[in-house]
Amino acid sequence: MKAWLNPKKVVCIVYVAAMFVVAMDATVLNVALQTISQELQVPPAASGALNVGYLVSLAIVLPVAGWLGDKWGTKRTFLLALALFTGASTLCGLADNLTALTVFRVVQGIGGGLLTPVGIAMLFRTFPPQERAKVSRALILPIAVAPAVGPIVSGLLVEHFSWRWIFYVNLPIGIPALLFGILYLKEHKEPEAGRLDLPGLLLSAPGLAMMMYALSQGPMQGWNSPAILSTGGMGLILISALVAVELRVKQPLLDLRLLGDRLFRTTGLVAMFAAAGLLGMLYVFPLMYQNALHASALDTGLTTFPEALGLMLASQLVPWTYPRLGPKRVIIIGLLCTAAIFVLLSMIGSDTNPWLIRSLLFGVGIFLGHTVGAVQIAAFANIPPSSMGRASTWFTVQNRLGPAIGLAILSGILAAAGTSTVNATGGMEPNLLAYRAALIGAASFLLIGLCVALRIRDSDAAATIRKRAPVKPAEERPVQAEG
Repeated sequence: MKAWLNPKKVVCIVYVAAMFVVAMDATVLNVALQTISQELQVPPAASGALNVGYLVSLAIVLPVAGWLGDKWGTKRTFLLALALFTGASTLCGLADNLTALTVFRVVQGIGGGLLTPVGIAMLFRTFPPQERAKVSRALILPIAVAPAVGPIVSGLLVEHFSWRWIFYVNLPIGIPALLFGILYLKEHKEPEAGRLDLPGLLLSAPGLAMMMYALSQGPMQGWNSPAILSTGGMGLILISALVAVELRVKQPLLDLRLLGDRLFRTTGLVAMFAAAGLLGMLYVFPLMYQNALHASALDTGLTTFPEALGLMLASQLVPWTYPRLGPKRVIIIGLLCTAAIFVLLSMIGSDTNPWLIRSLLFGVGIFLGHTVGAVQIAAFANIPPSSMGRASTWFTVQNRLGPAIGLAILSGILAAAGTSTVNATGGMEPNLLAYRAALIGAASFLLIGLCVALRIRDSDAAATIRKRAPVKPAEERPVQAEG
């Protein structure tokens, strides 16, 4: 029993469980939106507020997450966030109108926004750099497997039970993780956390929230919409002011000075573009498979699922490949091969063997899983424990902006190309070329990340690949002279 209560194992168990439900929650809702709008008797467009409310509330609390963890303690902050998320999941399932459901989704967003950066800080404070390649096996589950599982779980629950179960499904994981964390997780506070950077909070919270709103709603409302132009423009102004303010503050909320570390700066950008490409593909490909190639929702979910299996396998291989090839080669090979697979996916048609498509998506998991794992290991190699909270906050902000930017641009490509065309008889038919162009766009994000990755130096990440010297037998050890 004592082995299971090892602090490192405790942190891994609580982190993986909490992050898994948060990551899965990001993808289960989309499948159920149509059913929710029908049951609550609201227009389908109105149900989009559920996603907007979640994203905006998440963006508001993200900047303060690192400071809260340092000041109040990572255990207290993390478990409070998990309790908020789990409790709000229950309330979402009980909601009987769209207004109540939207409010509870906002509370979920607050919990989810606090969990990720505090969880990363907690994990990387517990494991020294040389042990982070091994812990990548745990990291990959919530990062990449959960989003792939989400649509399948959602489809089954909505079809056989009720849309309310897409929220209740968080309880069997969230409640045990919360109780386990209360009993066995150790507290950590930073004695020099300092006071809250109020100017930074007042600029970053609304700035990021407006940017998220504009990026998520721009493709639907139109980029020329007054609401999008005003919120996006104001968000840019606030973020620009934030940069100027934070560089002058002694203990900033978002510590931009951390970007002075070349490895942290470079891997952060790689992670952002990789997330934009992966989440963009997972958005475009199911649409193409269903709308243009006429597959069912369940078939689409089962066809994309091998990507998650590839990621799981990659998580087992990264601790072996990372120290032997070095982070630079692992990241570059992963991005290059994944971009090539995205291009191949853009060429499939209605007569393509489904097992070939599944094999390609399995390959996406293998190669991009290596990239994601290597980036997570290398990014924090030179960050001291005292700065881990603020570093994880900045890293999470970038990772949230990446998919938002990717989805906005790829949705723009679909809208510009038109997802349907007029056929010879005057009827409408799907425009496969639009989806193919969007998949090429997803590959382009990975190639941009690859160009950035060329600046990585393995020597900067030496702490994460350093091997312990073998212990010599007693008879081979030098004898220390006495006297």
